[in-house]
Amino acid sequence: MHQLTELNAVSPIDGRYRSKTISLSKYFSEEALIKYRVLVEIEYFIALCETPLPQLTNIDHKLFESLRDIYRNFSAEDAQAIKDIEKTTNHDVKAVEYFIKTAFDNLELAEYKEFIHFGLTSQDINNTAIPLSTKEAFQEVYLKLLIELVAKLKDLSIEWKDIPMLARTHGQPASPTRLGKEVGVFVERLEEQMRLLFNIPFAAKFGGATGNYNAHHVAYPQIDWRKFGNNFVEGNLGLHHSFPTTQIEHYDHFAAFFDALKRINTIVIDLDRDIWTYVSMEYFKQKIKAGEIGSSAMPHKVNPIDFENSEGNLGIANAVFEHLSAKLPLSRLQRDLTDSTVLRNIGVPIGHTLIGFEATLKGLNKLLLNADKFAEDLEKNWAVVAEAIQTILRREAYPNPYEALKGLTRTNTTIDKNAIHNFIHTLEVSDEIKAELLRITPANYLGI
Repeated sequence: MHQLTELNAVSPIDGRYRSKTISLSKYFSEEALIKYRVLVEIEYFIALCETPLPQLTNIDHKLFESLRDIYRNFSAEDAQAIKDIEKTTNHDVKAVEYFIKTAFDNLELAEYKEFIHFGLTSQDINNTAIPLSTKEAFQEVYLKLLIELVAKLKDLSIEWKDIPMLARTHGQPASPTRLGKEVGVFVERLEEQMRLLFNIPFAAKFGGATGNYNAHHVAYPQIDWRKFGNNFVEGNLGLHHSFPTTQIEHYDHFAAFFDALKRINTIVIDLDRDIWTYVSMEYFKQKIKAGEIGSSAMPHKVNPIDFENSEGNLGIANAVFEHLSAKLPLSRLQRDLTDSTVLRNIGVPIGHTLIGFEATLKGLNKLLLNADKFAEDLEKNWAVVAEAIQTILRREAYPNPYEALKGLTRTNTTIDKNAIHNFIHTLEVSDEIKAELLRITPANYLGI
């Protein structure tokens, strides 16, 4: 069997783009899932000792750090050992339990082995391990890149804050704006979605076979297992404890999380398309490195490929995020297995998202402002000051100002500076008002 390489991988995440997504491997690979399951099982056993259960009162708490080393020092060989056990058990979580039992033998804790996975069902492990790994990937990888992208946009909005530009609504010339402000719109949109995103908890289910702590309660009815679950999930693991649940987490918070990531991606796609269009309008040129080729057939071209790459990858990411958020909250009765395979794909849209963000950043860093083109477009579109003239005439109670400007701006003759100024001179207003109107140009009619 061939070893997996960047050249023979089926998914571009693990192939062509491996260098951009490898940081996700420690959170979303099969090895990572196994490690996080081991972590939850170990921390659960330690929590039982700290309660304590009567049978666990004699365990030396100094051993807890040695137990934690089982997942702290978790290796690829450990993961393979668990996969080998799974070949016999045909059950992935049970294989983790057996692996830890072997480790207990080595730590001389054999008499306590039956308290590993005590009273639990597989989903108590999966529905804590997966939210935990997702939370840590979000904080340590995704969020850092998103913040870098927003910071770059903020820098550009400041750098370009005084660059006047012709706006276009419906593709047609409209009231002028500033380039920095238009970039700032994307900053505000992204930051608003981030504020919403930060309010979504990473939720976990923990409560036995059907969420009621049946086995726990029948064995130790004197213990407040609801309180134990809250303390363990929220205090020990740093997750939100969903309760009540069925056998599985209801995934409503996960759905909100994926929808939030999708909205952020949609905003970045909108940015990609705008910048792509500005490049096609020659508002920007692009830096190229020595030796790079823009087009295989046309040597003069420098294609805006980074923004195209980003749009494509973010589109794929959103398609998967859409399925995750639409499917995961659905489960027949107290549970079915359809969530299991779907959850294994969380890293896929996040991987495509990272590729997209990096491509957008790369494209933004290559932009060269073509100030002459901005000025040229404004000078060609003096008709856009008609709104300003009309508004001042309304202020002065001038009769039918809209109709007067409409007649001027919709003629087939060129509407340039001379045409506008000649029109102003025909108006029956004071010289002071005429002077006010004559000071308005496409480059200074910019609002606030």
